[in-house]
Amino acid sequence: MPAIQRSEFALALNQVSNERGIDPEVVLETVRNAILAAYRKDHPGAEIEEYTALLDSNTGEAKILHKDEDVTPPGFGRIAAQTAKQVILQKIREKEKEAVLSDFRLKIGSIANGMVLRFAGPNVIVDVGKTEAIMPPSEQIQNEKYHLNQRLVIYLLEIQEGLKGEEVVVSRSAPKLLEGLFKREVPEVAQGAVEIKDIVREAGNRSKVAVSSNQSGIDPVGSCVGQKGVRIQEVIKEFGGMEKIDIIQWQENPKNYIAAALSPAKDLRVELDEKEKTAHVFVAPQELSLAIGKEGQNVRLASKLTGYRIEIEGKEEVTEAAEDKKKEPVKAKSASGKKVKAAEKKQEKDKQEPSAQDPKSI
Repeated sequence: MPAIQRSEFALALNQVSNERGIDPEVVLETVRNAILAAYRKDHPGAEIEEYTALLDSNTGEAKILHKDEDVTPPGFGRIAAQTAKQVILQKIREKEKEAVLSDFRLKIGSIANGMVLRFAGPNVIVDVGKTEAIMPPSEQIQNEKYHLNQRLVIYLLEIQEGLKGEEVVVSRSAPKLLEGLFKREVPEVAQGAVEIKDIVREAGNRSKVAVSSNQSGIDPVGSCVGQKGVRIQEVIKEFGGMEKIDIIQWQENPKNYIAAALSPAKDLRVELDEKEKTAHVFVAPQELSLAIGKEGQNVRLASKLTGYRIEIEGKEEVTEAAEDKKKEPVKAKSASGKKVKAAEKKQEKDKQEPSAQDPKSI
């Protein structure tokens, strides 16, 4: 008894095999297993291991055998036809999903545009084009509010096994998201003339980006900031203006690098303990709050960026040394000026005092 007309069955099988790149034997084997499952559903007491399903690849005719005996129930052809159709459609969907995931595997580690589609508990489901991605709470910016149809730039983090198979995981809190945004906004970074050495981030609050130049004549910090700050403002705008970004020039000298990493604090004196990987930083009292930052945020990020444990101490002598350094050329100038004035006064005095040979004094 034919389950499906030959032309329909052959068309469906060929479509799956040729267009979706699925082995025909895999489809047939899956249909046989589905037919056995359908038979077991109608016959709960049957030991399914003792039964075999036969499916003719040319005609689509289906039979159920029990120990080489045909036990196909009447009207089972309709059930076999529906089962075959469902299996073929399922295989098409699986193959399409596999193709999409294969495409996204090549994009892992880059940024993409997305749109908030819905919420699944604490997770945000994001439409990233051909598929949906999940953004778990750990990858969200804690002080950022999400709403339906909101457009976001997201970082394609990984593909992991989920409840419904493999799924794409995206992030808004990853440091690499910042790197991708700078590559998009700063041509020198995209072309490799300016290199981003390291990024440390407390998402939604503050980040520090260390940059260096691979070409002479290019200012890495100025390139990232842009004229009148236009480039960095585009990056900050992506986070709603919530996140402050410090651009720091990377330096080989650890003392200079640590001093730069503690920006915006200035006039710092750094002493290193290479064995303990500790930096003792002496800062003027008026710069102490800037060096430490709100709730220790600035020094914490600087420590992560440089790899040193940073201990900050306020010292008056740092202020005096800085002021003395600024006043040194002024002192030299005023001293020379005093000498000139003293010489002039002496000359005037000599003119006013009567000489021993002056006839008027006799």
